[in-house]
Amino acid sequence: MRRVKVMNGNLYLRDEIAVMIEKRVTKFGSGAKIDCPKEYLGKRAYILICKDED
Repeated sequence: MRRVKVMNGNLYLRDEIAVMIEKRVTKFGSGAKIDCPKEYLGKRAYILICKDED
């Protein structure tokens, strides 16, 4: 069962996750992109934008 909860700026996610990939967002034309292995084409994905630590 998928559940997402945000409390006081913290995200709580409960779902069946096969793999987690952390990537840096890069420039692509006038927009941006995140690369992902093609084995995950057609799969549902989460994109979480995090605050920089610096």
